[in-house]
Amino acid sequence: MKAIALQDGFGINQLQFIELADPTPASHEVLVKLEAVSLNYVDLLVIKGLLDPNLALPYIPITDGAGVVEQVGANVTAFKPGDPVITTFIPDWSGGVPTEAKTGYSNRQGLGAVPGQLTNRKAFATNQLIHSPNNLSTLEASTLPIAGLTAWNALQYGKLQAGETVLLHGTGGVAIFALQFAKARGAQVIITSSSDTKLKRAAKLGTDFLINYKTTADWEAVVHQATDGRGADLVVETVGGRNLQRSLNAVRMGGHISVVGLLDGFETTVSVLDLIHRQVTIHGMEVGSTQDFADMNQAIAAHDIHPVIDKVFDFEEAQAALTYLEQGKHFGKVAIAL
Repeated sequence: MKAIALQDGFGINQLQFIELADPTPASHEVLVKLEAVSLNYVDLLVIKGLLDPNLALPYIPITDGAGVVEQVGANVTAFKPGDPVITTFIPDWSGGVPTEAKTGYSNRQGLGAVPGQLTNRKAFATNQLIHSPNNLSTLEASTLPIAGLTAWNALQYGKLQAGETVLLHGTGGVAIFALQFAKARGAQVIITSSSDTKLKRAAKLGTDFLINYKTTADWEAVVHQATDGRGADLVVETVGGRNLQRSLNAVRMGGHISVVGLLDGFETTVSVLDLIHRQVTIHGMEVGSTQDFADMNQAIAAHDIHPVIDKVFDFEEAQAALTYLEQGKHFGKVAIAL
């Protein structure tokens, strides 16, 4: 089988093709022909050695993938050959509330201890997979494990209702999924971006109010104007860092902020006085459980929602795909066809 791995060091330019023996599934495993992967910011952290500078090489990266079952082990009943499947990012969190035992990093594919999906064949434990929605191609399905499920739960935790308003930052994978899920719920959507071109694309997907934060310095005031002075009911905070205080400024009294990203850094400072006076819930969250994944997939099929994929690269163009992601040129998701 073919794979792409970090061989001699960290960095996008260190990714190289390698040949490995085709895997044979054990009795509890499922052999999958992977057909597509999608890219996330965390993949760049792994590849650059920022997440684990002691990562043992060679290492096959990329967390999210989708494909078709080729063979199942003798004890597998949940899957059969021909099933379209998607990888799970937190495989031990089957459902219920998160715990340290369920959500540990050591069992997550693509983060270091377990190989990722940048290969055309792989044997998986059954909890590392979920059935794909029946309305999606494998390319579309590959975008769901992190970005799709994060957006889904960001709205779920905030209990977004029809007629309410959600504020989204940027036009990356999580934001665009959140836009699609919010519109399916009958909610209003405000999106901020530094690109008028991307804002126009967001408008075509049903965004109700567009803000260019580069040309609108006090965009929090604009959010209040757009909501008759109330503020957004829910904010999906994909930026983190200094932006969290600005989201706190923009959310309504008693509103909810789902914190899902850290593009502006790992640290933040917020006004505790604002937080107390305005009685806002700030909820840190990370992707979701397999049951959450199943619930999302059901909604995707029911509403015939199709992920927005900005650009698809060939297997041989993996370095170019990651560079494209790093440059922030994308709208929605970036994928690689294997």
